[in-house]
Amino acid sequence: MCKDCGCSITDHHHHDHEHNHSHDSHSHQAAHETLHHNPQLNDSKTISVIKKILDKNDHEAAHNRAHFEENKVLGINLMSSPGSGKTSLLEKFADMVDFKFAVVEGDLETSRDADRLTAKGINAVQIQTGSACHLDAFMVHKGLHDISLDDIDVCFVENVGNLVCPASYDVGTHLNIVLVSVPEGEDKIEKYPVMFRCADLILITKTDLLPYFEYDIQKEKEYARKLNPSVDILEISTKDEESIKKVIEWINFKRKMR
Repeated sequence: MCKDCGCSITDHHHHDHEHNHSHDSHSHQAAHETLHHNPQLNDSKTISVIKKILDKNDHEAAHNRAHFEENKVLGINLMSSPGSGKTSLLEKFADMVDFKFAVVEGDLETSRDADRLTAKGINAVQIQTGSACHLDAFMVHKGLHDISLDDIDVCFVENVGNLVCPASYDVGTHLNIVLVSVPEGEDKIEKYPVMFRCADLILITKTDLLPYFEYDIQKEKEYARKLNPSVDILEISTKDEESIKKVIEWINFKRKMR
């Protein structure tokens, strides 16, 4: 269940092998009943259920992270609003990076983004979340079953387009990259602080459109650093390969650090 917006709870019976992880259906039913009577999610029963679900998610996230580390893979969670350029960035990486990578792709419906990545020769595994507005650690674990981790250096998790819920769910990656595009307007960092506080890198995307929008990049950077003093920030456009190279350099630096 999403602790931020109260979206629907779904059981994740993802594993038929020795790791038989699943959420507790009784907890889910209790949460549904409580949500029905108290949609504000502020009573002790709901808080207890939410904590249980998030604790289970965190346990599974640690399990995913162990898989990455056993195979010397850097896990990176990509988060943004819909249309900020996550898939386009990964498409550019396919032609430019000097490391091998795969993608766990999350969308509510359709496999369009995964199909775009597969067309570029990227190993992309689609996870359709249905009514869930974010990926969680259980969904990502399911996707990892279809990826040979010993063949890659980096695994990207392209999260569902949403600036609220994904910030609250550890999916087992090591780093968070949050994209925010110029056309979205210059209030997104201020309006969605939780997402940007958890970022290791903020990418301000579609900078080629700056002449057509009122967007004060310096002001946005200053606000981001008030929220998150240690965050790195890069300005990029998929039409400017030099800007994409800077992102690749950042990732390679993080790989060496690990």
